[in-house]
Amino acid sequence: MNREELIAKVTDEVMARLGGSMPGGPVCSDDLDSIIASGASRISAHCGVDDVRRELAGMIDHTILKPEASTDQVAQLCEEAKRCQFASVCVNPTHVAFCAQLLRLTNVKVCTVVGFPLGATLPEVKAFEAERAIASGAQEIDMVANIGAIKSKDWGLVERDIRAVVEACRSIAVSKVIIETALLSDEEKVKVCQIAKAAGADFVKTSTGFSTGGATTADISLMRQAVGAEMGIKASGGIRDTETATEMVKAGATRIGASASVKIVGC
Repeated sequence: MNREELIAKVTDEVMARLGGSMPGGPVCSDDLDSIIASGASRISAHCGVDDVRRELAGMIDHTILKPEASTDQVAQLCEEAKRCQFASVCVNPTHVAFCAQLLRLTNVKVCTVVGFPLGATLPEVKAFEAERAIASGAQEIDMVANIGAIKSKDWGLVERDIRAVVEACRSIAVSKVIIETALLSDEEKVKVCQIAKAAGADFVKTSTGFSTGGATTADISLMRQAVGAEMGIKASGGIRDTETATEMVKAGATRIGASASVKIVGC
């Protein structure tokens, strides 16, 4: 069975069980463990059972990146992440140390963004930003690729840009590359995904949420074909309900970034 067939099978089973359409009632923790072991490393769904909710919530990045986010709102984000047991909070660099302090005794990771949201910063500046964020407590780095360089087909600069941040993260933090799919042709999406993989990035990610569009299942499927089965794919931008998030997983996403995480999971 290839990856696409496996993803479809796993997602169909999750959707059927969570919707109550399969014999035997709601999915239990052991059932979900089996589903995840089959290859679903990041799923988003609405759950009616506490054990299931905890498993699903642990696959979501709980996000607040709006520039006007206050300290109180970031604190609330962390409290929600602790309560719902999300995989991480994703915040702007200025909030990293604060979140790291609030989450220090939990399993919730701190994720931040670099070169955000335009991606037009110099590679060495992005690398420095990543290093400082990691020193402040960030465990995951979502960098924005140089979109102008991609559009110009300056693949050498694209590779240097991504590799600079990947090297800053090496063995310390997870590295994700935001390619801003809404601005790219399919050919450009495939090429930059392949460059990110060759540079050693852990994930490619669809969107900042600040451009002309967000994640689509078509883009997730294309990205999965481009990077193969091993690399992570984060679907982000415009994911506001369980159905959309689950469709992203079915298309090949292994991580979901959302600000509507509480609604998606129902915790």
